[in-house]
Amino acid sequence: MARLPYADPDAAPERVRRALENVPPLNVFRMVANAETAFRPWLAFGGALLSSLELDPRVRELAILRVARLSGAEYEWVQHVPIALAVGASQEQIDAVDRGEIDDDSLGDAERAALRFTTEVVREVRASDEALAALRAAGLTPREVVELLLVIGQYMLVARVAETAGIELDEPADVLDSSRRGGRP
Repeated sequence: MARLPYADPDAAPERVRRALENVPPLNVFRMVANAETAFRPWLAFGGALLSSLELDPRVRELAILRVARLSGAEYEWVQHVPIALAVGASQEQIDAVDRGEIDDDSLGDAERAALRFTTEVVREVRASDEALAALRAAGLTPREVVELLLVIGQYMLVARVAETAGIELDEPADVLDSSRRGGRP
């Protein structure tokens, strides 16, 4: 049972109700809809992160899964494993992230560097010079590094909202399609 009530679409302001109609019926959306003025901008930002980045989608999703595991956020993990698979991550790579083996042979240089970087950002806030240099050596541009930071920050936020509010698990949704409409979990 959630620790906070989900927003009631019937009682929500028209703009929030319309936004909820345009995203999958996920508990995360119904919870964040309680923040009526922030909800729609948050959806747009999340949609951009899932659909408009230069950052390799596999790197993005593996980083999201790493944030989920480091944060103890099962909701995030359940929603993003299918997305990771859909964008080309292998089950072996996902299993390595699940085990915390971020230097696993199944991962490429950019993926390993991104997972080390993600770990440092989540745990230490500021990534080390070495972690940043490894990302650059793996070929990530400044734009992609900043995009990765935005992804890490967004999913740290989602993890904290999900865990603190007690958002109940949903079946995974087709969020890649919904991201084209401005939605995301």
